Amino acid sequence: MNTLSIAWKEMKHDFRDFRTLIFLLAFPILLMLILGFALTNVFNGDVSVDNLKVLVKNTSTGQLSEAYTAFAKGVSQSGITFDDLKAGVNGREEVEQNRYADYIEVSDSGIHLYGSSRSSIESNIVQGMMSSFADKYNAAAAVAQQDPAKAEFIIAATHQTDYIKDTAINADRQPGSIDYYAIAMTVMIGMWGAMSGGSLIRSEIVHGTAARLAAAPVRKSEIFMGKVLGSVVLNMLCVFVIVMFSKYVFKAYWGNHLPLIFLILLTEVIMSISLGLAISYMMKGEPSGGIVMIIVQLASFLGGAYFPMGDDTGGFLGSVTNLSPIRWGNQALTEIVYDNALTAALPAMLLNMGLAVLFLGAAALMMHRKEGI
Repeated sequence: MNTLSIAWKEMKHDFRDFRTLIFLLAFPILLMLILGFALTNVFNGDVSVDNLKVLVKNTSTGQLSEAYTAFAKGVSQSGITFDDLKAGVNGREEVEQNRYADYIEVSDSGIHLYGSSRSSIESNIVQGMMSSFADKYNAAAAVAQQDPAKAEFIIAATHQTDYIKDTAINADRQPGSIDYYAIAMTVMIGMWGAMSGGSLIRSEIVHGTAARLAAAPVRKSEIFMGKVLGSVVLNMLCVFVIVMFSKYVFKAYWGNHLPLIFLILLTEVIMSISLGLAISYMMKGEPSGGIVMIIVQLASFLGGAYFPMGDDTGGFLGSVTNLSPIRWGNQALTEIVYDNALTAALPAMLLNMGLAVLFLGAAALMMHRKEGI
């Protein structure tokens, strides 16, 4: 009962610190919004081929001219424009000046294409389409020598409009910028519990209430568990608000396993509070707050809270980033949200709870040996 009373007191005390509470909520939301919109292109792997322009000199006659005209009309619906070469204009020079992706000469003797090395993607697209058109026309011309009626069906195939089709090799959903920072900021806020944990006992000493707590008819273990429990509940409420706000206001994607996600975040909050509490006992006094802040910021930086840290990061930097709780939290949540890999939760939770037991045990031992709290 004493444990619950102390936990309730701890929660009321933190709720009264309105400015700190607003900072815990407003800062990650604003950071999520700013970074999410500023780094949108970093998470966009699409290649646009809209308004692809091709310069054409068409001197063909007869069936080739008819087939090419139908082909150009169909391609225009795919976002590619075929402009006729005007008198006095040098087609090759236009391509060299990067005004067009390709220059094509269509004549009865064949098709000649001049591509641009500056727009290699667009040029390759045009070359592929022209190669396909030439193959179909050559096949139609060969068939026409034997059966002109069947040749018409092959010529008709050059009239298609869906020349550009996007097909993903891996069609799984990928996080956008807002999606990424929704997860990253939430995990970072969970790590901020270390700052709350670092001030649990130090705040009592600063406000002069530590002596009264030590003299009260309450066991040290009840004080210890009550303060930790109150801090865990408050920090989890902040995490819950961030998740719900990003989900329903920013429309971030959180997948279909929110209970498991909150369970991982809970273990991270417990671990971070335990870390802060242990450091406050080891450092004793004001320096502990600075040490906790440095650790949290380093973990945030290396864990990808501010910008993505690729999975292929190797060497010393790769080894250091893997030590960040934010790093393994981000990876676990991303795999669960986007790959439905529920087994990814177990390593993250075991790491968090293992460290939490270690830090809480060290803090409890130091509190037990200390006179007072």
